[in-house]
Amino acid sequence: MKFSGFSKRVSDAIAGYVLLLPFLIVLVVVVLYPLIQGFYMSFHNWGIFGDPVWVGLENYRQLWTDNNFRSSLWHTVYFVLLTTPPLVILGLLLAAGLNYPFRGRTLVRGMIFFPYLLTVSIVGIVWRWMLQRNYGLVNYYLGKMGIAPLGWLAEARTAMPSIALATIWWTIGFNLVVFLAALQDIPEELYEAARIDGAGPVKSFLRITVPLVRPTTIFVVIMQVIASFQVFGQVFVMTGGGPYGSTRTVVQYLYEQGFRYFRMGYASAIAYVLFFIMFVLTIVQWRVMGRREL
Repeated sequence: MKFSGFSKRVSDAIAGYVLLLPFLIVLVVVVLYPLIQGFYMSFHNWGIFGDPVWVGLENYRQLWTDNNFRSSLWHTVYFVLLTTPPLVILGLLLAAGLNYPFRGRTLVRGMIFFPYLLTVSIVGIVWRWMLQRNYGLVNYYLGKMGIAPLGWLAEARTAMPSIALATIWWTIGFNLVVFLAALQDIPEELYEAARIDGAGPVKSFLRITVPLVRPTTIFVVIMQVIASFQVFGQVFVMTGGGPYGSTRTVVQYLYEQGFRYFRMGYASAIAYVLFFIMFVLTIVQWRVMGRREL
């Protein structure tokens, strides 16, 4: 009997590993191998022609003095600052408002979430047309109010905020859904007790809602920072990094080095520096905002 039980456990374990095998193969081929290969490439002068040449840490030393990389890093941080606070705060406020029952609530939720289903290319093309100087929809209505048209994507001071606005419109629906899910776990009795004690909607929101969705808020902030640091599609479609490099982000610069100038080793070094920055930021946020809450 003991041998029979042991044999069954072994066969169950083997069956489990067999079922996991396709996933593990995909993981190795799609994730682990590219990670290791990219790290290896970052120590080489690696182009599409000729043999790779070992350069050690030279690519990373060049990054330290590369003004274009530093400016692209600043543009990325600027984009993170433009998008993360509004997406987190507006997402929570919208969720709180749409958590109350009213006629048409489902329709409003769907309308806010719908843009998130669109691809980045569609979003970029639509907003590029809307913000066009001569026949864009935004300038058309500004002209109706007597305001001179602006080159939203053609001027350095407005290009990145315009991309940030398009990103907020596109992705706010995801945060809305996440916060709505968190609000469902808050007992209604807490709000009833607050109303009995004379607390209004604002006080209830600050004293009950905000503290109880803190773990979700931490999750949303971390995910938003990671996503914003990897911004590429909107920039590529709407401005291509212009005007004059004012919207060139780290991933855009990585793309240019790897696929325009074919400096694969240098592009790999940029990718790993970006990975390290995001990793450190995630750990810092995790500790500062409350590790126990996660």
